[in-house]
Amino acid sequence: MTTFCEAMAVSPLDDMMRVYHDTEYGFPVVEDDLLFERLMLEVNQAGLSWAIVLRKRPGFRAAFHGFSVDAVAAYTDEDKERLVNDAGIIRNRAKIAAAIDNARKVQVLQAEYGSFRSWIDQQQAGTVAEWVKLFRSHFRFTGYEVVNEFLMSIGRIPGAHDTNCPVNELIVQAKKRVTT
Repeated sequence: MTTFCEAMAVSPLDDMMRVYHDTEYGFPVVEDDLLFERLMLEVNQAGLSWAIVLRKRPGFRAAFHGFSVDAVAAYTDEDKERLVNDAGIIRNRAKIAAAIDNARKVQVLQAEYGSFRSWIDQQQAGTVAEWVKLFRSHFRFTGYEVVNEFLMSIGRIPGAHDTNCPVNELIVQAKKRVTT
């Protein structure tokens, strides 16, 4: 299986993929709305290519009010219908319903832990399987690949970049800044 870093080195992938690889994938994320966005993008990627999700990301951001947890949690049945009819996003009813339910679950975690990030930070899960079990107990549409990629994408677990990828050192430095 080719890693994302290997694919970036040998394939003329579009600029959107390259920018995501070089500036976002694996870097620590601390803001709750950005964490929610990453989780929902991974949910929407299930069964599709990441390139499709990235190309639709501006549409997602517009349709889901910048992935504001509070805004999405307040969505109504009318909002669900609006989203199902929005060609700028992936129009999957189950994924749309998961986004709304997951935003509401994030609000519950924020009330209990102070933030979504704080909830993640306080978890004792070590293996991806333990993380999946934990996420499935709180969120919808969170299978192994969704949870694994979400955790790698936010810098929570290793594996986003090969150790010889130049971006890897940037992530190491970014993590030091976040923890100090």
